[in-house]
Amino acid sequence: MLRKLAMFATSVLLGNLVLFTGAKPGLAGTVLENIARSGKFNVGTSFQLIPYSYYNDKDEHVGYSVDIVKLIRDSLEKELGRSIELNFIETNSLAETFPKLATGEIDITCNTVFTWDRDAHADFTTRYAISGVRLLAKKDQAQNTSWEGKRIGIPPVTFLDDVMKLKHPKATLVRMNSSEEAIDALKSGEVDAIAGDSIILDGYRQRSGADDYQLFPAREDPPYAQYGVACMIPENNSAFLNIANKAIITMMEGYIVGEPKYTNLVGTWFGPQGVIQVQNPELVKQFFDSIILNYEQIPF
Repeated sequence: MLRKLAMFATSVLLGNLVLFTGAKPGLAGTVLENIARSGKFNVGTSFQLIPYSYYNDKDEHVGYSVDIVKLIRDSLEKELGRSIELNFIETNSLAETFPKLATGEIDITCNTVFTWDRDAHADFTTRYAISGVRLLAKKDQAQNTSWEGKRIGIPPVTFLDDVMKLKHPKATLVRMNSSEEAIDALKSGEVDAIAGDSIILDGYRQRSGADDYQLFPAREDPPYAQYGVACMIPENNSAFLNIANKAIITMMEGYIVGEPKYTNLVGTWFGPQGVIQVQNPELVKQFFDSIILNYEQIPF
C-alpha cells in the first residue's frame, strides 16, 4: 500500500511540475529536431561527481560521463551534418532534472540509475557503468559490521533509504538534502557513515583523504545492492535514443577489441592507473560484453 502511495505521489509531483512549468511535450519538436535547429546539445549534470563529471585541479570539466556525452555529440554531428555545441547545465537532484527534461531545457542527463518509477516519466540509454550501494566512513568506524546505533547519512535517493533499512535496521538514518551535505556531515562527525553509489563514494574518498576514509563493505566484497549507470532522456525520442545507444556500444566494442581511442578513454577512469582503480581490466570487458549481447556487434 505504501509503495502504491509513493508511486502515485511521484506521478502527481512530476505531473504538477509539467503543468506549472508550462511544458508541452512534443509540441516544440523532438530532441533531435531541436538540436538540429539550434546546434546545441544541452546536458544536465552535477559538477562534483568524481569520476563522472567534475572539475579537476586544472579547473577543467572532465569525467567518464563527460566523455560519454562527447561521443554522443560526435555521433549527432555525423547524423545531422553540422557542428554541435555541448552546453552543460548544472543539476544536482532529480527535483531539478525532471522539470528541465520536461521543458526541453536539457536533452540528456547521465550518472543516473534506472528505476521503474523514473522510467514512467523518462527513457534510459543502455548502461555504460556498473556500481552498487556501499557506505563511506572514517577508517576506525568502518570496522563496525552491524552499524547498530550508528548514524548513517542518506542523500535524497529513494533506493538508498530502502537498502539501508533492509541491511542495517538498527542504525539511525539521517536524511540529507544533498550528497555534498552528507559529505560535510561525515567530515564534521555529525554522522558515522554515509550511504551512496560505490564509484562516487570512492571519488569522494580520494578527494577527502584516501588514507582517512574507507568503503564498507570493502571493494573486494559484494555491495549491498548493484545496478547499472545510464543516461536519461525525454520520453518518445527513439531516433535520439538510438544515436546515443550506438555511440555507447561503439565505445564498449572498441574497448574490447583494443581500439586505443576507447581503451585510453575507459582506462583514464577505470583501470590499474585510473581515477577508480580497477586492477583487472577483464572485469570491465566482462561488463561491456554483457551489455553488447543485447545489440548488434559493431565491427572494427
